[in-house]
Amino acid sequence: MEVIKVENNKGVPKYRQIIESVEEAIQSQELEKGDKLPSINNIKQKFSLSRDTVLLAFNELKTRGIIQSIPGKGYYVKNTSLDVRKRVFLLFDELNAFKEDLYNSFLLNIEENIEVDIYFHHFNKKLFTKLIHDSSGNYNYYIIMPANFEGVADIVSTLPNDKVYVLDQISDELSSFPAVFQNFKKDMYYGLEKVSKQLKRYLEIKLIYNPDKQPQGMLQGFELFCKSFGLHYSHYKNVEGAKLSYKDAILVLDDKDLIEVVKIAKMGSLKIGSDIGIISYNETPLKEVVANGITTFSTDFKYMGKTLAEMITGNQRMQIENRSIVINRDSL
Repeated sequence: MEVIKVENNKGVPKYRQIIESVEEAIQSQELEKGDKLPSINNIKQKFSLSRDTVLLAFNELKTRGIIQSIPGKGYYVKNTSLDVRKRVFLLFDELNAFKEDLYNSFLLNIEENIEVDIYFHHFNKKLFTKLIHDSSGNYNYYIIMPANFEGVADIVSTLPNDKVYVLDQISDELSSFPAVFQNFKKDMYYGLEKVSKQLKRYLEIKLIYNPDKQPQGMLQGFELFCKSFGLHYSHYKNVEGAKLSYKDAILVLDDKDLIEVVKIAKMGSLKIGSDIGIISYNETPLKEVVANGITTFSTDFKYMGKTLAEMITGNQRMQIENRSIVINRDSL
């Protein structure tokens, strides 16, 4: 079976003829998912081509997700769908309700015939590095949601720089990349300022902050606000260490911590909104109803997804600060 056909006087670039040969073989079912393609050396010798010409064709097919390379074995058909013209590698830190809003908004606003593969690093640097390393050369765009990893720029630099977009967190290391990001320090200060009158009713403002997961800007904005307004404050890595008590206002950044705080308040017969105050980071529908409504500070994740999709569709390379919102409810 001659899968690859290349002619000298066809008027079509030879690398393009290789691509079309593979596409035609898939359409005619000569090639099916899992089938092995002729080797680069085989095609090169048979049609007197340069290695770069064959590699150019294979790399385009690989980027579109049609074929894949297996080290030491060769190239194989990965996908028999030829409609996909571009592929996106999307690396999140974790999946939760608001990240799902971001993802769905991105899919809704991205152009057609784009395939999006989503991965999660779960704040594990080894996994983060592996996922980026394994994806290199397989996609048209790389969207990276980094964490507080040291040397993250060195890891990301293994990808084609002109195809990388940074999402959610930006740092000095990643300042050269286009991004849609949260200004955590500014948003935290702005959110607390909006509810400053309510906070003055409490004796101490406590922040539950995990430096391994949460951006440093959150802590910086929190401390700057409390000092500026003369409020007594402290921060803890977990809810247990905070020792929640009467006339505390507590700011939680993680939804699991929010559940713990509500449970502690209930067990201690502390009325939420008067005996203690609660603020949660990142809006979800559930927070509208929990404890008669939880006050939230949140970036607009749907808008973030839409903005990112428009940047990629329009081939724009800029840094856009995402908008932030405050929803004041009965918990404060």
